[in-house]
Amino acid sequence: MIDTGDTAFILVSAFLVFIMTLGIAFFYGGMVRRKNVGNTMLMCTTVAGVVSIIWVAVGYSLVFGSGFGTGAGDSFLAHPFLGGLERVFLSGVTVDTVWGTIPEFVWAIYQGMFALITVAIIVGGIVERMRFSQFLVFICLWVLIVYCPLAHMVWGGGWIADALGAYDFAGGDVVHISSGVTALVLALMVGPRFGNGKLSYQPHNIPFILLGTLFLWLGWFGFNAGSAGAANGQAGLAFATTNTAAAAAMLSWMACEYASTRKVTLFGACSGAVAGLVAVTPGAGYVDIWAAVLMGVIVSVVCFFAVSRLKPRLGYDDALDAFGVHGIGGMTGTILTGIFANPAYGPFAGLIFGDPMQVVRQLLSVLFVIAWAGGLSFLLAWFLKRLGGDLRVAHEDEEIGLDVAAHSEPSYPAYSGMDLH
Repeated sequence: MIDTGDTAFILVSAFLVFIMTLGIAFFYGGMVRRKNVGNTMLMCTTVAGVVSIIWVAVGYSLVFGSGFGTGAGDSFLAHPFLGGLERVFLSGVTVDTVWGTIPEFVWAIYQGMFALITVAIIVGGIVERMRFSQFLVFICLWVLIVYCPLAHMVWGGGWIADALGAYDFAGGDVVHISSGVTALVLALMVGPRFGNGKLSYQPHNIPFILLGTLFLWLGWFGFNAGSAGAANGQAGLAFATTNTAAAAAMLSWMACEYASTRKVTLFGACSGAVAGLVAVTPGAGYVDIWAAVLMGVIVSVVCFFAVSRLKPRLGYDDALDAFGVHGIGGMTGTILTGIFANPAYGPFAGLIFGDPMQVVRQLLSVLFVIAWAGGLSFLLAWFLKRLGGDLRVAHEDEEIGLDVAAHSEPSYPAYSGMDLH
């Protein structure tokens, strides 16, 4: 039976998650140089078009098909890695079909918004040097080959949740680890930006970064609270833990900055808030408020070390720290969920509530997602390189800037030519 309150709540949540793609466009757009801001924001924007069509065409069916959640009762034994094709172009979904207490149309579009933001995160690893056409082909294949099976395995009745017993409330495994690891693989395969490690790549627009962070923070309430699937107490818990973890992580990152440089920055505060939002995502509806504070504090320390120490030492050019914040943050949050999960809120207990094996299950899910997303992303990128040529733009185009070289559309015409390096 359809509940109008639950339906309204998930509709609003879907809108909020959609805003996150706009937020990541501003967040990433502010971090790159002026000559590449339009290209960066166009990549994020194009994701909304491309992935939306793929999702309704076949993605939703691959994740939630074969009767799961609609009363047919299929188990993971029947569909351990991928759903069926009976929901292609939402076939069979009518105004009368329901998912829990909401119309299935609403659930389908809400889940589609998760696919959008997941793909948009990947942009952070390859900005300023990947060919736009190759990026589009890659994300079309990636959604089908990497994202849909993962989402099915975690949320659609597949083996990660039902057989392994690892839980991901709103996307630690499915969204953040998968996109972060993919961004790192692409960054390694495309290669570093010209002058990486020698030139200073300062963000060109800090206010854009703040605006993007605020959109992300706002959207994350729909991302996490909406994952309860109804306007209930678990949604309220997820709403509260989301804000709390973001606040704690923001302060923790600022403390790390001060300990390192004796200064704090707006960019750092924004990075910390996003890290906290990432970390709490897998456990937002499963952990107590005090645990959300600890998760926020811990993840900023881990991610700060990853982006300020690990990345320079290893020399990889994860340009906008998609791996350093989303990948590492997702791994941290997923493991911490196995420590702090309170059985009063969900179907499992964490380490401190009596089940030390839950940490092992969560860790195994992290390792699996790393291997799945990393291995398949490498194969996809290798295949595209063999079939369609270099993944990277020409050196002269990189120097000119992709706004002009790829799109003939400078974002700041008055500054054209002033920041070639």
